[in-house]
Amino acid sequence: MKENQASFSAMTTAYIRAYHAMHDTPKIFDDFLAYRLIPQEVRELIEQGLIRDEQFNDPKRTASLSDQTTNFASLMQATNVLSRARYTEEALETIVRQRVKQYVILGAGMDTFAFRRPEMMELLEVFEVDHPATQNFKLLRLAELGWEHPAQLHFIPIDFTKENLATALTRSSAYDPNVKSFFSWLGVTMYLTREEVFSTLRSITDIAPKGSAIVFDYFDTDAFIHEKSSPKMQKKQKVFQKLGEKMIMGFNPSTLAEDIASLGLSLYENLSPADIEERYFQGRTDGHHAPEHGHFAYAIVE
Repeated sequence: MKENQASFSAMTTAYIRAYHAMHDTPKIFDDFLAYRLIPQEVRELIEQGLIRDEQFNDPKRTASLSDQTTNFASLMQATNVLSRARYTEEALETIVRQRVKQYVILGAGMDTFAFRRPEMMELLEVFEVDHPATQNFKLLRLAELGWEHPAQLHFIPIDFTKENLATALTRSSAYDPNVKSFFSWLGVTMYLTREEVFSTLRSITDIAPKGSAIVFDYFDTDAFIHEKSSPKMQKKQKVFQKLGEKMIMGFNPSTLAEDIASLGLSLYENLSPADIEERYFQGRTDGHHAPEHGHFAYAIVE
């Protein structure tokens, strides 16, 4: 993403969750608050299929439409957004029973967990970690809506390409490095270099005790090889590249366990597109399917 601009993908991700909650049955993931969190002007631009990331940071939100277009129908088929959110919150619900008391949302974007799950907020301290531009945009929107921040919700700005996660978290007096924590990192790894991804994962093992966990999604390496990448993936990469959010990196699923073991992480689960299809999309008749090249990883701090 660009230096001082809120993330385009954060806005579209929230809209996908909102659209699904309002129009699809049965629900893969019911984010019934996402629609309200997106400003009307942004919603209208997405619905028109015309969007420009610079508009998110115009104070008056009156920038002219650009010629960069996204296909609205195909955008609403971005089912990785839905399935990864459900997978993550299902994992969180399970691990909270194991005395996990902190939930750290990396690249939080327009996440609504803290406002949507009050019963879980009674059990957790929640930390939203995101790029300063995107986080400032969200804070302004929350103020516009008049949504009161739960006392257990903490906002931590960070540029993952410039700052260490452990350093950023220690800026918050609320974060306790001795308490088991659960980290989610969704829709981010594909925009970073391998070194940046590993640096963040290593930071988690540095600042979270044994038994803590992380869920992250990633694309396989085939997604970045033209001869092996699906047409949908190639189209998606072109769209986001035009919008200043180029996807650059994938993992080899067969070597992921070995890759992260050296960081102090044990791979608990590594879902393939076929696994995701079976778990969340089987029997659907609305055309929703698991994301091509998309994988979910669940790792435990050793």
